[in-house]
Amino acid sequence: MSVGAAARRVRAYGGQFLLLAVLTLVVTLLVSGVPRLVNRLAEQGLRAQLTSEPAARRDLSYTSNSAVPTTKTALAEAQERFDALVAAMPPQVRSAVTERWYRVDLPPTRLVGPDLAARNLLVDLGLRAMPGVQDASTLVEGAWPSETYIPDRPIEVALDVDVARKLNLRAGSRLRIGTVDLAGTFGNPKPLVVSGLFRPVDSAGGMWDGLPQLLRIIEPEGDGDPFTITGVIAQSAMNKRATEGWPIQSEWRYRLGVDRIDARALDQLIGGLQEMQRTVPPGFALTIGVDVPLRAFAAQVDAARTLLAVIGAGVLATLAGLIVLAAILATRRRRSEFALIRARGGAATAGARRSLAESLLVVPVAALVGWLLGTLFPGAPDPTARYAAAATVLVTLALPLATLATQGGGVARRDLVRVRPSARRLTVEVFLLLLAGLAAVLLRRRGLTLGEVDPLLVSVPVLLAVAAAVLALRAYPWPLRLVSRLAARTRGSVTFLGTARAGRSAVAAPLVVVVLAIGTAAFCAVVAAGVAASRDRAVERIVPADAVIRGERFAPDTVEALAGLPGVQAATPVLIEPDQRLATDEAGTDARVGQTTVLLVDGPGLARVAGDAEVDVTVPDALRAARAEPGPLPAIVSPAVAADLSRTGLQGSAFVSVQGQRYEFRVAGAQDSFPLLAASTSRFVILPWQALPPRNTTPVPTSLLVAGDRLDAEALRQAGDQGQLRYQQQGAVTGRERPLGVTVDTRAGVRRDLGDGGANGVLAFGFVAGAAGGTVLGLLAIAFTVLAGARARGQVLSRLRTLGLSRRQWRGLLLVELAPLVGASVLTGALVGAVLPLVLNPVLGLSAFTGGVPVRVAFEPGLVVAVFALGAVALGFAVAVEALNNRRLRLGEVLRLGEES
Repeated sequence: MSVGAAARRVRAYGGQFLLLAVLTLVVTLLVSGVPRLVNRLAEQGLRAQLTSEPAARRDLSYTSNSAVPTTKTALAEAQERFDALVAAMPPQVRSAVTERWYRVDLPPTRLVGPDLAARNLLVDLGLRAMPGVQDASTLVEGAWPSETYIPDRPIEVALDVDVARKLNLRAGSRLRIGTVDLAGTFGNPKPLVVSGLFRPVDSAGGMWDGLPQLLRIIEPEGDGDPFTITGVIAQSAMNKRATEGWPIQSEWRYRLGVDRIDARALDQLIGGLQEMQRTVPPGFALTIGVDVPLRAFAAQVDAARTLLAVIGAGVLATLAGLIVLAAILATRRRRSEFALIRARGGAATAGARRSLAESLLVVPVAALVGWLLGTLFPGAPDPTARYAAAATVLVTLALPLATLATQGGGVARRDLVRVRPSARRLTVEVFLLLLAGLAAVLLRRRGLTLGEVDPLLVSVPVLLAVAAAVLALRAYPWPLRLVSRLAARTRGSVTFLGTARAGRSAVAAPLVVVVLAIGTAAFCAVVAAGVAASRDRAVERIVPADAVIRGERFAPDTVEALAGLPGVQAATPVLIEPDQRLATDEAGTDARVGQTTVLLVDGPGLARVAGDAEVDVTVPDALRAARAEPGPLPAIVSPAVAADLSRTGLQGSAFVSVQGQRYEFRVAGAQDSFPLLAASTSRFVILPWQALPPRNTTPVPTSLLVAGDRLDAEALRQAGDQGQLRYQQQGAVTGRERPLGVTVDTRAGVRRDLGDGGANGVLAFGFVAGAAGGTVLGLLAIAFTVLAGARARGQVLSRLRTLGLSRRQWRGLLLVELAPLVGASVLTGALVGAVLPLVLNPVLGLSAFTGGVPVRVAFEPGLVVAVFALGAVALGFAVAVEALNNRRLRLGEVLRLGEES
C-alpha cells in the first residue's frame, strides 16, 4: 500500500480528514498551551499578592541572645553565622533569597543628659552595629562613629536626624548611659556623645525594617514609662562592649525576592520553610512571615488546579467523543468502498490498514502543529509531552478502529421505534450506572488531595454525564411515542412524520457527547455563580456596612464627626479585643478555657447601619433589645464557648475583660459566625454596647462602621486619623509620633479584592474557558448529529417533495424531528451541570477564594433562562446546518444515493 495512494484518498476525502486534523490540533493545542497559560496566570497572581504585602513580610529573621564573651569579636561571630545560616538553608529557600542583612544590638538602657532634661524627657537608648549603614544613608550633621578604639573615650553614636530633633538632641550632645534598678536608681553610667545625624537614602529600604527601628521613636506604654530609640555605634565599640560582658543580641535577616519565587514550586518552598522551623539551631529563634501568604496562595492554586482538572476532563472527553463521531461519520460514508475490498478477497483488516495509513499522513502532522502552537502561549511549560503523544496515538487509531467496527456488523434496521435492547447493551448500561454511582460515593467519602490530578476526580464528571445520557436514551422514546400517537389522530402529517422519524433516529453517541459538552458549560456557570454569591456573603461578614474604619483607639466623638461628612447616613462604634481570658468571678479567677475574642457592638446601631447599607446582616434580638439593667449582660457566643461554659459548670455565665474593665455576661444565644470576625474565629463573645453598666471609664471603639452613598474613602481616613489623634494622650515631646494611620475598607473594595487578588485569574480562566468551550463543542456535536443523518433525511425529503410536500412543511418537519434530540441533549447536559457541583463542591476547596466562607451551590434561576436560550440557539444551528447541507445535494442526486447511509 503506497504512500501516494493513501495521499490520493486523503485528497479525495479532504473534508473528512480536515475535520479530523482540526480536532487533533485542538487536542494537542490544549494539552500543550493551557498548562503554560495557567502557570502564567498563577505567576502573575503570586507576584501581585506578594507585592501587595509589606516587604518585611518576606523576611526570614534569626535572632540570638549571648551574654558570654567568646574568643571572636561580636561582629566577626555575627559575620560567620551570617554566612553559615544561609548555607544551611534548604536549596529551594536559599535560591529565593535576594537581600540579607545582619546586626548586633545592645538592649535599651537609660539615657540622661542636659538636652533631655531641658524638656523633662525620659529616654532609653539601644545601641546597634550594622554593616552597610553608611552606604544606605546620608550624613546630615557631624561625623560617623569612629572605628578606632581609644580607651576612656565616650561612646559615639549616630542618630536619625528626625528622631534626634524630636528629642532635642544634636551632633555634639553629651549624655550618659547606664542601668536603672527596680528602685529607679540610675547607676553604672558611661559617657556617650552624639557624633552625627543621618538621614536614610531610601527609608523604605529593607535595611531599616529591623526591630526596633532606627528611624522611629517607640512610644511609652503608660505614664512614667520611657521613650525608646536606637542609635548606631561603630563595630569596634560594639566588640568592646561585648568583651566587657554587656548583653548583646544578634539578628540575621534574609529577604526573599518576589521574582525568585516560582508559583509551580510553592509546595517545595513551603516545605523548605517548615524544615527550617524544625531545624533551628540551639540558642536561636526563627521568625517567618512569608509562609502565611504563600500558604493562602498555594491553597487557591491547588483549588483552581483541581477545578481545572474537572473542567479539562469534560472538555477533553467531549473532544474525544467528537473525534469518535468524526471517525464514524467518515467510515459510514465509505462503507461501500470497504465492502468492495472485502468482496474482492481483501482481509478483514484491509480496510482498517488503509484507514491507518491515511491517518498516519494527517493526524501526526496536525498534532505536531497543535503542539508547536501551544508552545507559543505565554508561561512556563509543564511536562505534558507524553500526554500529547498518547492523545496523538489514540486519535490515529480512531479511524481504523471505526472502520473495523463498521465492517464487523451487519446493516441495522432504522425504521423501528421499538427495538428490544440486547443483553450486552443492557449489561454495559447497568455497569456504567453502577460505576458512576460508586465513583461519586467514593469521591465524597475519600476526599481529594487538592492540586493533584486524581483519576477518580477526573472520571466522576465523565461517568455521571455518560450515566445521565444512558438514562436519557432510555427515557427518550417514551414521550415521542405518546406524541406520535396523538399526532396520528390529527389531520396534518408534519408532526406525525417528524416525531416518528425522531423516535427512529440513532442518537446514542451524539447524545453522550452533547451531554458532556453542555454539562461542562453548565457546571462552570453554576460553580461560578456559587463562588460569586459566597464572596458576597464574605464581604458582608467583613464589612457589614458600606465602609469600616479600623484603627487603634478612637475618641468617643469620632462617631459624631463621621456623621457630619457628606454622604454619611449612619455610623456606629465597634470594639474588638482578641485573645481574652474568661473569668469565673469579678476578681479575675481564670476559668481555664481557651482564649476568646470579645466583640462589643451597639445592637440598634449595627442594625441601622446594616439596613442603610442594604446588607443582609441579622442582628440577634438579644443584642438589639438589650438595655442597661442590673445583672449579667446578654451575650451571643460561639458554640465552642457555650460548650466550655456548660462543661466548667458556670451555668452559662462568666466574666470577661474589655479594655481593663470586667463585665459579667450570660449566654443569650449561640451562633457559628458573626460579622467583623474572621471565618476561622471559633471562639467569641458578642456583648451589647448600649447595655454596659456605668463605670468610671468607658470603652473606646477600635473600629467604626459607616453607611452612606458615594462615600469618600479619603475623607473617612482623615476623620479616623483625627479621631485617633484626639484620643492619644498628649505627651511632653514636641512632634510626638503620630499613631499608625487607620485603614478604610469599603464593601466594593473588599469585593474587588476577593475577586481580583491571588489565583483568581486561574479560576476565572477555568470558568470562562469551560463555559465557552463546552458551549462551542456542544454545538459542534449537534452539527455532527445532524450531518450523521443528513443523507437519510435527504432521501426522505426528496421523496416527500415529489409527493407534494411544500418547503414550509419541510422546515416544520425538520424542526419537529430535530427538536426532541436537541431538547433532550441540552436539558440532560444542564441537569448534569447542575448536579455535578453538588457532588464535587465539598471536595474542591473553593472556600480559599471566598475568604474562608464555605461555597454554597444553589439553584440559579438564570440557568433555566440560559438553558432555553441555548436550546433555541442549538436548534436554530441544527436547522441551519441541515439547510446548508441540503443545498449541496440536488434532488436526483439524493435519490441515487442508495440505502448505504
